[in-house]
Amino acid sequence: MKKILLLLLISGIALSFYYPIDGFKKTGIRRLVRLERILSGEIKDTKPVPGALKSTDQIRLNLMNKRGDSLGNFPKPDPVLQKKIEQLFPSMDESYSLAMMEITPGKPVRFASKKISSSYMPGSVAKLAVAAGLFTELQRLYPDSFEKRQELLRTRMVKADRWCITNVHTVPFFNPESGEFFKRVVQPQDIFSLYEWADHMLSVSSNAAASIVWKELVLMRAFGRQYPVSEAVEKNFWATTPKDSLRVWSMEVVNAPMAKIGITKDDFWLGNLFTSEGQKMCPGQGGSKATPAGFLQYLVAMERGLIVDPLSSLEIKKLLYITDRRIRYAASPDLASAALYFKSGSLYKCKDEPDFVCGKYMGNVYNYMNSVAIVEHPDGTVYMVALMSNVLRKNSANDHMALASRIDKIVRN
Repeated sequence: MKKILLLLLISGIALSFYYPIDGFKKTGIRRLVRLERILSGEIKDTKPVPGALKSTDQIRLNLMNKRGDSLGNFPKPDPVLQKKIEQLFPSMDESYSLAMMEITPGKPVRFASKKISSSYMPGSVAKLAVAAGLFTELQRLYPDSFEKRQELLRTRMVKADRWCITNVHTVPFFNPESGEFFKRVVQPQDIFSLYEWADHMLSVSSNAAASIVWKELVLMRAFGRQYPVSEAVEKNFWATTPKDSLRVWSMEVVNAPMAKIGITKDDFWLGNLFTSEGQKMCPGQGGSKATPAGFLQYLVAMERGLIVDPLSSLEIKKLLYITDRRIRYAASPDLASAALYFKSGSLYKCKDEPDFVCGKYMGNVYNYMNSVAIVEHPDGTVYMVALMSNVLRKNSANDHMALASRIDKIVRN
């Protein structure tokens, strides 16, 4: 029997930094200081594209109005937009599926889709569920004060410990005082604030960070206002709590927020932590899956301020704002001047096959590549896209980028 080669990489080219660059004072995310210094010329490095230069107070939710109230369900497809979207795909792999919606102010909402209910492994796009879970648990702790929630995110320092094993994505380390900067894979001794772990989870798609944030959600749920607890109490909790109880808590904290905004288990479900040691410590259930419909529902709910509350939805949107290198769908040059709120994810698996050499994002068993994006152009054009594919033996990053350009032209013309 031929040896099966299993290569699982949940998206994470570690150079796509998010959060508005001026956000350090509110968040304590140290890498933002370096970006500020790059913009000022103090540090010599590539400056972000024009679309990455929005300030914190320029980021707003687009559907906090009657238009948003009308989008509890997707509207009927716009005939013109639907026809143009369908014309993109005849020569492409049949696995492509998509859901999109234009919400440009002053224009009718336009919706189009292709195989909107096709279910694939979401890869790192599923970290959106962890983000929703984080702000849900923070609201439980401090229901009357968003400022206290942010203070906890800034001041709660968390050691990676064994939860980071195994992980392949590098994260940025920056010391504002010394100016030291480097990137490497998270190691058990590393310590970041909860805000920084959430940033690493979304910006560079660190699986270690996602598992660490997720385990903090379980601790929040278990200990309530006693959180954060001491290291000794925490270790005893993981050692003595029955696995069945941990499984219930772990699934509840990330999936209940999805159900609350109307996303069904069939459309978006997160089933396991993102690292092997994390899965041993805190078991999951059922594997992960998602559809374009589920992803688009998430974006719509966020823009409506329904993920926990408007301030939480806005903070998640800020965490998704790209302020550095853009990849895959987001790398389209036609989007350079647009503000992008983006998450990409991939998952692939290879087996032995004659005349085939497995490479990154080129699985021949499965090869999922997914993107969600909110695009805000300077001319006021705003639209949302959820794109999923499973093209075997091929890295589809360039095709996703080309589709982004074509979709942008369709919407704007």
